[in-house]
Amino acid sequence: MSFTNFTQIQQSLESGDISLSDIVQSYIDNIEQNNDEINAVVSIDKENALERADEIQQRIDDGSAGKLAGMVIGVKDLICEKGKQTTCASNILSDFESVYDATVIKRLRSEDAILLGRLNMDEFAMGSSNENSIYGPAKNPHDTSKVPGGSSGGSAAAVAANYCTASLGSDTGGSIRQPASYCGVVGLKPTYGRVSRHGLVAFASSFDCIGPLTNSVDDAARILETIAGPDPNDNTSSSRTVPNYTKYTEDPDSNIKIGVPEEYFGEGLDDEIREGIQNKLNELEQSGAELVPIHLPHMKYSIATYYILATAEASSNLARYDGIRYGHRADIEDVEQDLKEEQEALEEQIKQAKGDAKQELVDQLNDMDSSLIRLYKKSRTEGFGPEVKRRIMLGTYVLSAGYYDAYYAKAQKVRRLIKQDFTEAFEKVDVIVSPTAPTTAFDLDSNQDNPVQMYLNDVYTTSANLAGICGINVPTGTHSNGLPYGMQLMAGAFKEGTLFNAAKLVEQLD
Repeated sequence: MSFTNFTQIQQSLESGDISLSDIVQSYIDNIEQNNDEINAVVSIDKENALERADEIQQRIDDGSAGKLAGMVIGVKDLICEKGKQTTCASNILSDFESVYDATVIKRLRSEDAILLGRLNMDEFAMGSSNENSIYGPAKNPHDTSKVPGGSSGGSAAAVAANYCTASLGSDTGGSIRQPASYCGVVGLKPTYGRVSRHGLVAFASSFDCIGPLTNSVDDAARILETIAGPDPNDNTSSSRTVPNYTKYTEDPDSNIKIGVPEEYFGEGLDDEIREGIQNKLNELEQSGAELVPIHLPHMKYSIATYYILATAEASSNLARYDGIRYGHRADIEDVEQDLKEEQEALEEQIKQAKGDAKQELVDQLNDMDSSLIRLYKKSRTEGFGPEVKRRIMLGTYVLSAGYYDAYYAKAQKVRRLIKQDFTEAFEKVDVIVSPTAPTTAFDLDSNQDNPVQMYLNDVYTTSANLAGICGINVPTGTHSNGLPYGMQLMAGAFKEGTLFNAAKLVEQLD
């Protein structure tokens, strides 16, 4: 059993051809049969999902069901669900169980969506390949020797592998859109503040956005209608009214202006992807769209700016995981035993030393970390993976005395310039187009020893997060290597309706 989109599910349910419990069971069966290879799902709640299916089926039958009745959704493992483990794919939170629901979870349930399982991800959403996970790497359903992208790789792979109707991911620098491109699905990053972050475990608080990954633009619009809106638990959420986004996909207006920035189509972009996107743009132009060449002069600084600011915020956010209040805690007895042995060894050396050498050893003994500091260090050393440690160190460095002005303060100024570039561009065009990623999905393990190359996979996506605007990946074609690739569309802040309109035009070209 396989459905292309939610509309097909609704039609089947309304006609009585199938029951909702049958649909849920088909997803469960698919996960149990194939997930060992893909590794997109880290846990499923079969019993609760089937119970919910029966309850919602009754509401469907009597006409009182919510607008997402029949939609089965997977959730990235950093969005809190009460009573469920929320590990962020990290050992530091391997035993953490959420005590409340994120706002987006409450809103999905209120419209009768069924939440089926928790999905794999890069640890604390830090990565572009979904290889940094205590659960092991997720794999691309189109070719299991390839990565699904990251950090929402499990969310993209789950939709592409037909493990769920849709999924929730998070996007800090492209972590929804890039894996959506690699896996051939739709991936939406809303405007910053459009969707509440309450219940989302923070990576970089001024960048993080929750958004859907789906098989169609219509489904993404439906989900955003449900999860968007103000939230008293998140002071950064916008108080703006949530439009009816699905109306923008019902009869999209082809008379739009599409900005084509030269900076996004230069060196480093795969030739087939460039040609495929250009062909789509030509078709859009023939159907009534106007292609407008534009210039985004500060885009070349986006990767450097993003990784300075995002790592700085990450180092601050992750300081709370100290092994004392909550999270993984090292064995205190081992810590105290190691400290005792080191102290005794130094005391023995002091007895035999003389003069300056003796004083140096005394100073060394007096300067030894306490057992509490050692517990803190060992807990974090054991709890965090190498990529998270790398970003904590980078962030601490750019915030340190003597480097703050040279790096962090300067990056904030460049962020303002990048935002200004987009503001000026959107005075001339409705949407801006770019590739979503420079290549199709790359081989597993191919970039693990080259973090800079890994970071460059976000070259086209980070600018939208820096500017706080909305962006979407729309599947665009299949490369000669057999892998999908996508095109990214971006619109101004809170212009998701315009974005959906353009995305639907692209989708209709297939």
